[in-house]
Amino acid sequence: MKRQLFALAALTAAFTLSTAVSSVAATPSWQETGTAYTGSLTGGEGLASRADGSLLYRGLGSIPLDLRIKGWNHVGDPDIAQGYTFDAYQGPDTATSKMFEVTTPDGKRYDYVHQLDSGEALNNSFDSVSPDSQWMVSGEWGDQNRLQVFPTPLLNPSTPRTGGALPQAGQITLDKPVRNIQACDFVNETRLVCVSDDGSRQLFPDDRPLLQVDLPHKLDGQPITGRVTDLLALPQRSLCTGTFEAEGVDYDAARGVLRAEVVQPGVCVVATTVYSYRQQ
Repeated sequence: MKRQLFALAALTAAFTLSTAVSSVAATPSWQETGTAYTGSLTGGEGLASRADGSLLYRGLGSIPLDLRIKGWNHVGDPDIAQGYTFDAYQGPDTATSKMFEVTTPDGKRYDYVHQLDSGEALNNSFDSVSPDSQWMVSGEWGDQNRLQVFPTPLLNPSTPRTGGALPQAGQITLDKPVRNIQACDFVNETRLVCVSDDGSRQLFPDDRPLLQVDLPHKLDGQPITGRVTDLLALPQRSLCTGTFEAEGVDYDAARGVLRAEVVQPGVCVVATTVYSYRQQ
């Protein structure tokens, strides 16, 4: 009996160690590899990588005049999938809807308007298209315990072909609250990285953290729960002093490069720093 108990204890210990090692391995370490800069007016709200490796930037100066006239006065962090560009727009504080615009590879633009559901914030901080191009993740400002999921406009066959209404699909419920999520992007089918503009350290140890959200399986339009992990504190380096703002994020899967934006403070606010990372 003692021998059996010893063997069982050894097996249990080995399983526990294996699980711990597996858990550690599941959380990547990101090493900063470079720094670049862009103007905040046309690049301080977000970025996305094109197939050729070039970058698309978005800022308040990127909003087309016809959309401004319609009241869409804020653009969030964009994404690109299959050559289509997806932009997240929001209106004034009195808005009852938010809008996602799709620009096709040949330059046609289609608008998809989502009427706010009960309890939904008007903010439209970003959009991120899943690797299979069928689902689009978005998020709200402030303290939240979820990320929103929509069928990807135009690419998901359930959506209208030339713009129209866009209802929510099953949301991602987070296992812990997050604050001021400015952008997320998919690293693979079951993992996103997100930028939080939260300097309080009340929810996570890091000031303006880069967060990871792990899903148990790829999105399918049904409700799902995501596990949130604090990866690192985004740098806050500038010649100017004041409050930094963490903004856009992009993962270039073809090149294995993660980029995150931080708007500089004070008189340097006209410049946004783009930090590059590679997984170790």
